Amino acid sequence: MKNALRKMFYRSTLTTKIRYSYLLLVIPMFLFLVFCFYNLWESNQTYEGMLNSAVAASDFSLDFKNDFDYETYLLIVENKTIEESNLDEMLTEANGIVSGLEQITDSPENVARLESAKKYLNNLEIYTNRIKENLLEGNKYEDNIDIWENDVLIVTALLRDTISEYIYYEIKDIQQARSSYQEFYLNLLGFSLIAFVVIVILIIALSYYIPQSITRPIRELRKVTDQVAKGDLSVRAHITTGSDVSELGDSLNTMIEKINALLNQVTKEQIHLRNAELELLQSQINPHFLYNTLDTIVWLAEAGNQKEVVRMVGSLSDFFRTSLNQGQDIISVRDELLHVKSYLTIQQVRYQDILSYEIEVPKNLNDERIPKITIQPIVENALYHGIKNKRGMGKILISGNLYDDHYTICVEDNGIGMEETRLHQIQEMLEKSGGANDDSYGLYNVNERIRLKFGKEYGIRIASTYQKGTQVWITLPCQKNQPNS
Repeated sequence: MKNALRKMFYRSTLTTKIRYSYLLLVIPMFLFLVFCFYNLWESNQTYEGMLNSAVAASDFSLDFKNDFDYETYLLIVENKTIEESNLDEMLTEANGIVSGLEQITDSPENVARLESAKKYLNNLEIYTNRIKENLLEGNKYEDNIDIWENDVLIVTALLRDTISEYIYYEIKDIQQARSSYQEFYLNLLGFSLIAFVVIVILIIALSYYIPQSITRPIRELRKVTDQVAKGDLSVRAHITTGSDVSELGDSLNTMIEKINALLNQVTKEQIHLRNAELELLQSQINPHFLYNTLDTIVWLAEAGNQKEVVRMVGSLSDFFRTSLNQGQDIISVRDELLHVKSYLTIQQVRYQDILSYEIEVPKNLNDERIPKITIQPIVENALYHGIKNKRGMGKILISGNLYDDHYTICVEDNGIGMEETRLHQIQEMLEKSGGANDDSYGLYNVNERIRLKFGKEYGIRIASTYQKGTQVWITLPCQKNQPNS
């Protein structure tokens, strides 16, 4: 029987299913009535618990004064030692009770009374500490008796009166709130019964008229989505009946327009990315750099310096091997650093009088992923625009740091640096992806490639001080956060 009803429901038209759905509203209405009765009972239980807490506060106000006064007196007359005294435990327990009462009351006046009670307890703690200090010093019995009579007894009496006032007004508020809530729930119960009857009548009357007005625009939406699924992004929904379905149609039209715009944007970005990569790769295979390197190799060979020739040829080979890298866009940090080291080895032979370098990237970054030819253009900028424009020996330091979800590579030089105006121009160019000049094109290209690949939260950050040097930080996501290449 159950399976038969299920098959009949699934085979029914949408109009029939909606009619069944209206009839099923009777069940929630019944559950709503049960919920009302349950909450009425729950409220009564809650108020009883609140009254019990008031009784507990009453016991506290009555017992605490007598017990605390007597316990203090026993300590003063040295019938109990400081270690045997329960004064600290009594104050801790009293503070706990007052804090618990603060969680119960909603009355601002009672909150103020409990604040006063806390102050009284703090005063009692001060007085008991003073008594203990006098006991440790010795021969201060009269002082302790004065504290007990003039301070402790008065404050405990004030505390008792304050808690008594709290209990009185709390019970008064609880009784008023209880009456109000009982009246509310009774009214809610009557309203629910009336609403139940009205809804049943409306369900029967409207179940034959509403389904058609719902299913008609839905069918039109389905036709539009079918066309979009087939790749036709020129279709649009034209629905004027039903506010909800009309809004859905407008949202669908907006979504189609955004999909179309995103497709165009992705296409442009892919073209932009490929052009940037091609231009960057072409800039690395610089004829001048190649000619100068080959001239240096010839000069070394003529000078009979075979070891330097071998090192230069090996470095040049490593440099171009990494530049090409079988067409791969993303490589390991280890390979990228090998590419940079090859470049610096070649340039150090040419500029041995002004160039030294260090690579201090920790080994835990070796297997992280980085876009190919990311560090080398920044190193080239440091050499040509920083170190070469400053007299004396220059140094390039490459370092790195690994964080939870990203890592950074820092290229630092002690070259000429930049004036503040020029630095702001480059920072604005990197932040807003504006056009780049010839002397900042490498930075711009690297920054654009990183941001297009991983998002705008990654890229290049630069700082510089004129006559002191420049630091460039490359921020990239860790391997676990990188998209598949």
